[in-house]
Amino acid sequence: MKRLSTATALITIIFVLFIPFVVSSHVKWFTDVIPEKEMIENIISPFFIVMTIIIAIILAILPQMLPKLMEFEWSRKTDRKLEKYRPFTFPILRYGTGLALIIQVVTGGLFAPELQYDMLVVPILTWIAIICLFIPHRYSTRTAAFIILCLFINKLFQYGVFHMLDYGFYLAIVFVLITGKTKYEQWGFPFLYLATGLSLCWVAVEKWVYPVMAVDVINHHGVPTFGFSPEIFVSLTAFIEFVVGYLLVVGILNRLLAFVLTGIFVMTTMLFGFVEIIGHFMIHIILITFIIEGVSFYKPPIKMHKTKVDQIIFVFLNFIFVLSTIMLIYYRFA
Repeated sequence: MKRLSTATALITIIFVLFIPFVVSSHVKWFTDVIPEKEMIENIISPFFIVMTIIIAIILAILPQMLPKLMEFEWSRKTDRKLEKYRPFTFPILRYGTGLALIIQVVTGGLFAPELQYDMLVVPILTWIAIICLFIPHRYSTRTAAFIILCLFINKLFQYGVFHMLDYGFYLAIVFVLITGKTKYEQWGFPFLYLATGLSLCWVAVEKWVYPVMAVDVINHHGVPTFGFSPEIFVSLTAFIEFVVGYLLVVGILNRLLAFVLTGIFVMTTMLFGFVEIIGHFMIHIILITFIIEGVSFYKPPIKMHKTKVDQIIFVFLNFIFVLSTIMLIYYRFA
């Protein structure tokens, strides 16, 4: 009973910490405000530096706590049950991608609400890809993946590389679909973890560099800020979203993160409506596969270091390095 209470408390704390993520949608979907790039000295504020150090410390300690979390009987039972569904993750991703494309094509977009068609051939190719995805044959699936890749490249030329990095996980989906049932299929889902995590990190930085858009969403949609000013609240949500992406990349808490993110995206759907469903349906499908897959196939980078001290130092410094690198690239080119 004591262990159960401790586990419940831990999950509750994590969930509460992720509540500010409620405004973590792609803010460009819900505002017409012209983006204004914040000055770098305003972004790298004392608050930003302190939060970065605190989060780096927490993340460095977190992997040392995970073995304790896995000792709970409910955790082991959950893992065993979910392992049974791993053979279904590929079909879930394939058919889920097909459903996501159907929702997108009938609403006039592709990959995201703001990515509109630029030529008639795009919806035609999209419907061909959808049909191929629902034909349960590996060559049909690979044909669909190739078409999706071509459509993504088309959007790259239309909207630019740095805009499409928001949706880089579609490239990972293409890779999973192409390598399915081949000797390379073991690389598919690790790549999907990596691409999804990096996409979340990239979207998070948008809130630091263009905070005026997120603040406008808060003001016009009545998003609760829990006592924080809109500016501080936006910065906190950016930190949380970046941390989620980082944890997916390094392979920590993947199943728990997938559960939490799924619940949070359901809440954002209640807040923002149908546009949210269009934009995040594919993410929901990916998270379902993450819940089932866990990290049994994925060797986290932290495992390269044997001692606890080395692991703590690695995570601490690596988080600061990744945050700084993505921030500078986004600020310079996006």
